[in-house]
Amino acid sequence: MTKIFIINGGQKFGHSGGRFNETISQETLSFFEGHTDFEIKTTDINSDYVAAEEVEKFVWADVVIYHTPVWWFQLPHGFKKYIDVVFTEGHAKGIYHSDGRTAANPTVNYGTGGMLHGRKYMLTTSWNAPKEAFTLPGEFFSQKSVDEGPLFGFHRMNAFTGMEPLESMHFHDIEKNADVARDIESYKAHLTKTFIA
Repeated sequence: MTKIFIINGGQKFGHSGGRFNETISQETLSFFEGHTDFEIKTTDINSDYVAAEEVEKFVWADVVIYHTPVWWFQLPHGFKKYIDVVFTEGHAKGIYHSDGRTAANPTVNYGTGGMLHGRKYMLTTSWNAPKEAFTLPGEFFSQKSVDEGPLFGFHRMNAFTGMEPLESMHFHDIEKNADVARDIESYKAHLTKTFIA
């Protein structure tokens, strides 16, 4: 039985109602509920949460699935606060015990103090930016992918805890040229390839 922890990091703020990430999170839940060999826990960062209970979910999970929009090339502030609060609570309680260095040799082994080894995570993001902003020469992201560019720090954060990445999925042009039905079908295929096939 594979234990899946789904986090909806979509935030209701300003002109964003968080609907797309809420939809993708619900599709994730429905996908795993449709298979008998998965246990599921969820969190919506818009709802009240208890940090210690969230730490327990990370420790419990085999796979953490993060869903987040990207605002100003970063995580939304509510999702970033969730991570700051929960990961700090997780110090010596299952997420990390130290930064990995020792007093005897403080210049090496940084980032090796995680306690979530053997677990994996998957990231989905949603963007106003079109895919071509990342892939075409001369466009805004200088041909850096989402994972190697704006979200590099997010991936290193997860590596710090000991988790290993599954293939990410990124949804582009959500504000101006959304095709939610197409995106959902692509996402279901991604889940099938990642977890079933």
